[in-house]
Amino acid sequence: MYTLLALLPIAVVFLLLVIMRLPAKVAMPIAYVATALLALFVWQAPTVMVAAASVNGVLTAVGVLYIVFSAVLLLNTLKVSGAISVIRQGFMDISPDRRVQMIIVAWLFGSLIEGSTGWGTPSAVGAPLLLALGFPAMACVMAILIIQSTPVSYGAVGTPILIGVNTGLSNKEDVAAAIAPMQLPDYLIQIGGNVGLIHGIVGTLIPLILCGFLTRFFGEKRSFAEGLKAAPFAIFAGLAFTVPYMLTARFIGPELPSLLGSVIGLAIVVTAAKAKFLIPKENFDFGKRDSWEQEWLGTLPPPSDGVDDSSAKKIGLFRAFSPYLIVIGILIITRTVAPLKAWLNSNVVITFAELFGTKITNKTQLLYSPGSVLLLVSILCIWIFSMKGDKVKQSWSDSAKTMLAAAPALLFSVPMVQVFINSASAPDAANQLLAMPQVLARGAASVFEDTWPMVSPWIGSLGAFIAGSNTVSNMMFSHFQFSTATQIGLDGTMAAYVVALQAVGGAAGNMIAVHNVVAACAVVGMVNREGLIIRKTIVAMTYYVIQAGLIGMAILENPLFWIGAIIWPLLFLFVMTKTSPNKS
Repeated sequence: MYTLLALLPIAVVFLLLVIMRLPAKVAMPIAYVATALLALFVWQAPTVMVAAASVNGVLTAVGVLYIVFSAVLLLNTLKVSGAISVIRQGFMDISPDRRVQMIIVAWLFGSLIEGSTGWGTPSAVGAPLLLALGFPAMACVMAILIIQSTPVSYGAVGTPILIGVNTGLSNKEDVAAAIAPMQLPDYLIQIGGNVGLIHGIVGTLIPLILCGFLTRFFGEKRSFAEGLKAAPFAIFAGLAFTVPYMLTARFIGPELPSLLGSVIGLAIVVTAAKAKFLIPKENFDFGKRDSWEQEWLGTLPPPSDGVDDSSAKKIGLFRAFSPYLIVIGILIITRTVAPLKAWLNSNVVITFAELFGTKITNKTQLLYSPGSVLLLVSILCIWIFSMKGDKVKQSWSDSAKTMLAAAPALLFSVPMVQVFINSASAPDAANQLLAMPQVLARGAASVFEDTWPMVSPWIGSLGAFIAGSNTVSNMMFSHFQFSTATQIGLDGTMAAYVVALQAVGGAAGNMIAVHNVVAACAVVGMVNREGLIIRKTIVAMTYYVIQAGLIGMAILENPLFWIGAIIWPLLFLFVMTKTSPNKS
């Protein structure tokens, strides 16, 4: 009964957002109230804990809105300066095929941003760039959310492993006994290598799935098969990232797989695209803009509107793209240079400690926030492009309006998540219950113990869906996954694969994490369409976690499951092809 009740907040979100298609600004307040009432009156969580979790959520949402504002500001600044026209033409010169552009920008450039900074920043940078290239707003969000899977486990220079899994397994006597004489830092490297192997196998097909989704949902023919025509190039692009990614994870460690994979992949794939290597003979493009469906469009004007063509003619490609190069450079330096990272994390820090007497503390490292990097570069653009005052004022005003439109959804979705996570019963409650996510996980373990490697990625994805973070999912469930693995008879070495499946599932869950979806929609002006996005990305997430589970079963239970791991992607692509009608 409690397992079903713990599922209720998630069910409410799916019912309102995905099935009833209500906007997040309507759905999430209802979900928040339902979660809070459940925590207070069924779980008997302390009132001060629910209040502290809610305030922590609001403060966190304000931090996300800061990133949203800064991301939209950079896009608007590039637009009114005329630089966006030059950037668009630069990508057109690489290839006019929209499938190729999406692979380069979303899969490779997005993975580079994820590897350097994580925490949803690829949406803040990659989605507006796709919008500037003339992609429908909904396609921008869908693409950038789907790629937030494979690179995520090593996002922010390995944070989901080095902090998420590490926190979950640290100071646990059963873990230390099972892995002895190995120490936890070495065990984390082993887990990280396993994560790279599973992600590498599953993620290689993500560029191809992206192509199919693009043509299925946004092509004139509404055909998934039209995307498969780019299969040679898409699989090549997948391998260009995943091969160095897997090797780095196995032989170097969790800090650099996504960074090195994307840098090497970009060099290989852009060179190949310019040489027309494996490029489809027929270019794919969207139909005329006036034929697009209304639900594809955001509130931001078309990328060509308001562009200063006279200024654009004076801007070279390197100068136009320099703001993005500066963003990447600053993110990499501030995340990899230890003394600088420590200084940024310890200066201009806004802290609300032990809210209402609880252990919940909200801390915002303002200088370290990706929003500050994007804001700084937006200000530098005034000098880079010699912008006039009226243009600067226009870009700031438009960005503020976009941020305010996203605020209602985020100010309820993040508190709902925090209440859900912090819902454990009060010490004096008559019926002691773990927090709702732990109740759900233990309920799943009791039912699916015999096939746990198949279920393990789903638990990780559940954690990420709830928390909007692979790191937090790993913190919540890594020890639970390890304990379940040992209970079903696996030793420490094999249990490392189960924890890896947790991390892989947690990465895949980012595709449908509500506040990630809300934030990604906001930066391209697509507020109120969150449910439509989740209806698409949940399909890709399902492919990901099932394939990861089959690989887990093959490694840990029966090698015959490798047959299933081969058949499942083919079946998925076949079914998607057959369920692609000519009209939406």
